[in-house]
Order: sequence, then C-alpha cells, then structure tokens
Amino acid sequence: MEKQSEESLFKLLKNGSETAFKDVYESNRELFINFARKYGLGNEDILDIYQDAYIVFYENIQNGKLVEMKSTVATYLISIGKYKILDRLRKNSKRVDNNDVVLNVVKEVDYGLENFEIIHEELSPEQKLLQKYFEELGEKCKAILTMFYYKKYNIKKIMVEGGYNSENVVKSQKSRCLKTLKESIKNSPS
Repeated sequence: MEKQSEESLFKLLKNGSETAFKDVYESNRELFINFARKYGLGNEDILDIYQDAYIVFYENIQNGKLVEMKSTVATYLISIGKYKILDRLRKNSKRVDNNDVVLNVVKEVDYGLENFEIIHEELSPEQKLLQKYFEELGEKCKAILTMFYYKKYNIKKIMVEGGYNSENVVKSQKSRCLKTLKESIKNSPS
C-alpha cells in the first residue's frame, strides 16, 4: 500500500471501522501464511498464530497503545507473529526429544528472515545511521549485538553460541561493541 493509503487505513482503524479491520485481516492473511511456512509449522498452527497476532494488533489500536504506525500494517502484523511463532517453536521443542532438529529449523528460518523483505520502507535518519555504522562493525561485534538485541539471547547463550570462554568476556565484548557503535553515530558528520 502507498504511504497515503496506509495513513488513511490507520485513521479508519483508530476510529473503529469494522470494514477496515476486516480488510486488514483478509488482505494480510495470505502474506502472513507464506511468511510463517518457513518455520515448518502446520497450517492450523499458522492460522492460530495469525489470529493471535491480529488480536494483539486490534487490541493495541483499541486500547490506545498503538497511536502511530511507523511501519506498514503488514510489517507490524508479521513482527508480532514472528515472536508468537518463536514462542510456539520453543514450547514445541520442550515436547520433542530431539531439540537439535527444532533448533536447526529456527536457525535456517532466522537466516531466511534476514533476507526476507516485506515492503521497502523509508528508514528514519537515525535508523540509516544505525544501519550504516552497524555494517561497519567487525563480524564478532555484529554477531554479538544481533544475538543480544535482535534474537534476545541471554549472556550465557551468547557465550555458548559464540564460543566465548566466560560470561564476563561476553559482557565486556558487548559493551565495547555498543560503545563503538554509539561513538560512531555520535561523531557522524551528518
């Protein structure tokens, strides 16, 4: 959708238009299903998760939690759904004997997520700076910050995944990486 029509749609949603909510549900369902299939869940699970994500979206608008859309509706729904999918996979992995299989699926999908583009959105100047200087970091810094902030890994899990010797090494490395990133952004000529 164009930016103008997204804004018009969001105004209708904020005003409680049942037609607009129904249109959002219908027009984003197939996109979400196609996105979620990469996680290896069944169609029934995917539809349940989509409905849960849609309910969160609806409630966030109704209770005033979501007052301004900084992305498209599709992007917002998929971002909610992604966390619900990962929660479902974590719960399912507790009932599966071979957790390595589930973890490999999640890792493959995570890689796919990095390359999955929903809609090209204009980044804010701050986001552009963050993206620029993040890309200039070393591979270890990018990996540790991605695991901590994007994948929500705790320090212990980063230690294991990254092959670090101790949690203190991870903490100091993360701190140095973040400091480098902040200083690059702060000292940016723009």
